[in-house]
Amino acid sequence: MKIEVQSKKGLRTVLSVIVDKKTIQNKMDERLAELKKEVSIKGFRPGKVPSSVIKNQFGKSIYGEVIDKILRETSTKAISEKKLKVAGQPKIDLKQFGEGKDLNYELQIDCLPNVELKSLNKFNANEYKIKIEKNIIDKKLKEISDQNKKFEDKAGNAKAIIGDQVIFDYSATAEGKKFEGSEGKGVQIELGKNLFLKGFDEQLVGASKGDTKIVDAVLPANHPKKELANKKSKFECTILGVKKAVENKIDDDFAKMMGTKNIDDLRSLIEKQISTQYSQALDSITKKEILDQIEKTHEVDLPKNLIDQEINLMTRSLKPEEKEKNKEKNEKLAKSRIKLGLVLNEYGEKNNLKVTDEEVSNEIQKQIKGMPGQEKMVLEYYQKNPNASQSLKGSLYEEKIISLIKSKIKLNTREIDTKEAEKIISEFNKQNIVNKQSPKTKSSYKDKPKTKKISKK
Repeated sequence: MKIEVQSKKGLRTVLSVIVDKKTIQNKMDERLAELKKEVSIKGFRPGKVPSSVIKNQFGKSIYGEVIDKILRETSTKAISEKKLKVAGQPKIDLKQFGEGKDLNYELQIDCLPNVELKSLNKFNANEYKIKIEKNIIDKKLKEISDQNKKFEDKAGNAKAIIGDQVIFDYSATAEGKKFEGSEGKGVQIELGKNLFLKGFDEQLVGASKGDTKIVDAVLPANHPKKELANKKSKFECTILGVKKAVENKIDDDFAKMMGTKNIDDLRSLIEKQISTQYSQALDSITKKEILDQIEKTHEVDLPKNLIDQEINLMTRSLKPEEKEKNKEKNEKLAKSRIKLGLVLNEYGEKNNLKVTDEEVSNEIQKQIKGMPGQEKMVLEYYQKNPNASQSLKGSLYEEKIISLIKSKIKLNTREIDTKEAEKIISEFNKQNIVNKQSPKTKSSYKDKPKTKKISKK
């Protein structure tokens, strides 16, 4: 094989590759020998079909298969020998090929640019430490208590009011006819929650145990049976009981019911959860401050094919007129993401940062533990979507790089409360509502861009 640099302009390199006909013939002979063992042709015993017969019948397809394999192998070898860092998929331009001829082709390669890292000495960013106020924890405790409230029977024939629990059997019709699911036994609803059907709760206000109530309702638009969607219906409800809510006493017993040791342990857990939610949002703001400085201080030539690829990924769900309308904005955003990705990669490579399979596995387990009741779903998602694991690996790699940069710059630590945190997050979201895309590091070049938002919780 002969490899020559045909031209080099900017980030594009064109290689000329020639594979001699003898090498091609040897590959053909090897493939024919393999096929002799596999092919079955009438009139010949298995494994005894002459190569000439196989070639006469399948010659063109065998040649195409061999050439395709040679192109893959030789293009990879050519890139490796010339030590080129490829950005995107190289293009192959066939100049000469055919049985009995040398294979001659050009390999057009867009290369990743050399990135000159700037000093981080003048970089600075705000880092936030948040204190969760007692009243915020109290409010959350009250929410948990309300979500796990108990009910007890109301005395005598007391009438149901909003907030009470009503237990009933029902028999329903839609436009005068019975339907699948039109019977219900022992249904329990908390009046005012409106979790059954729209307007249903209000019509049970005033009901007492033993009453029969006719409730008018409209079946939901997303009813499993399409023919029943939005149909007017009547529910004949037999009231079995009316119960009033009993406020939980928020003490050690309640905490144990929630799965913690005592009330102090439950308060500590709530504080940690709220703090984590705010910290994730505030950490993203710190990251944005760092990325803005990185982008401002670095100049990088960007491969056009990566820009085009990024724009296509960002706009693939948009209509043509929407793409055209935001063309300049999308191109600017794509360039920003690619530039940041290349610079961050360089920091990662220069500092020999890597993400192991074990770290990816640990992160998946962490996500599983954070979604009780949905563990199987999360695990199956990663098992069935290899790209999801690769994308996660890219995110972990980026986190490592950002952590490294944080360790080398001046971080101004600010202690704030939740009110100030809400204000900072809100202002950040207003300023950055358009820019939802994070930079892509090398590990995620081939993955769908991951969108990150700052959210208030």
